[in-house]
Amino acid sequence: MRWRFPASIAVLCLAASAWADDLNIPIGVTKVSRDVYDLHMTIFYVCVAIAVVVFGFMFWSMLVHRKSLGAKPATFHHNTTVEIVWTIIPFVILIAMAVPATKTLIEQYDTSREDIAIEARGYQWKWQYKYLDANRQSQLEFFSNLSTPQDEIHNLAPKGEHYLREVDNPLVIPIKKKVRFLITGNDVIHAWWVPEFGVKRDAIPGVLNEVWAIVDEPGVYRGQCTELCGKDHGFMPIVVNAVPQAEFDAWYAKKAADFQKIKQCVNQEWTADSLYKKGEEVYGAFCVSCHQAGGTGLPPAFPALKGSKTVLGPKEDHLKTVIYGRAGTAMQAFSAQLDPCSLAAVVQYERHAWGNNTPDLTKPEDVIALSGK
Repeated sequence: MRWRFPASIAVLCLAASAWADDLNIPIGVTKVSRDVYDLHMTIFYVCVAIAVVVFGFMFWSMLVHRKSLGAKPATFHHNTTVEIVWTIIPFVILIAMAVPATKTLIEQYDTSREDIAIEARGYQWKWQYKYLDANRQSQLEFFSNLSTPQDEIHNLAPKGEHYLREVDNPLVIPIKKKVRFLITGNDVIHAWWVPEFGVKRDAIPGVLNEVWAIVDEPGVYRGQCTELCGKDHGFMPIVVNAVPQAEFDAWYAKKAADFQKIKQCVNQEWTADSLYKKGEEVYGAFCVSCHQAGGTGLPPAFPALKGSKTVLGPKEDHLKTVIYGRAGTAMQAFSAQLDPCSLAAVVQYERHAWGNNTPDLTKPEDVIALSGK
């Protein structure tokens, strides 16, 4: 069968187009993301057209004016008209491209007239969300941690559908409302990115960056930290659940009530077993990535807790390490991340897990006495 050049080129173009769709940026679910996609494709087509004209003219010149056809080189050295034309045309093209680009950029940075404001604060390696809504009497803030099981991470079980892109507490926002995100960091530089929203901002300690989004359709949208923020950078996903307003109001009321119960947990009766069980949950969410499920750690950066002098030593020293961290090491302070009950529970768990068996009981009152929380 003879090779038919035009037909083959058409097939290759179709294949390249299908392949490019998989590699292209997503269209997204917000107006900004669609504007970014349209701008991206417009500039792409302009670049393709320029490439076709420039390379087409270049290859045509090389073929038609080659030496084998007896072509003689031109002797002119200057043409004012040509120089004016090839200066004006690129200038006009750049201005035409700059107008929609500037319009889209201005729209991206217009965070005014929001319906709800949410602070997203990056920690190693989790996100803290605070709802800054003055119209609601109840305050709400929580941490969003990776929830992929450790067995999947360590290849002891098959990977799930949303491997490394699932969390215990997703961020919930109402659809068709302008949500203003205040992005910052607590320790190192992170970056908050949800591709389908068309927004990404660095989360820098001491700096407050802003983005916004209006999500038109309900759904679960996933993103991740896009700044190299440490060894567990890949374990810091973002999950946003966009729901109708009525569903959001119901979720907010329940979550806020749960948050108030957590703040008042000090008043409840705690036993060694209940503290151990809660501490195991806290350890799995906040500590396991560094100190490992079996307490073996990853020395030297992350020391073992199993048989550790700190864990088996005085309870007050252990609490101070967890509450205030250790300067000059990777051990961060958890006083701002965990409530007194969670701090007490995780210390209780560490002092009685993996063969550690101290005779004491760590209660929330011990945390309050040391931290003043």
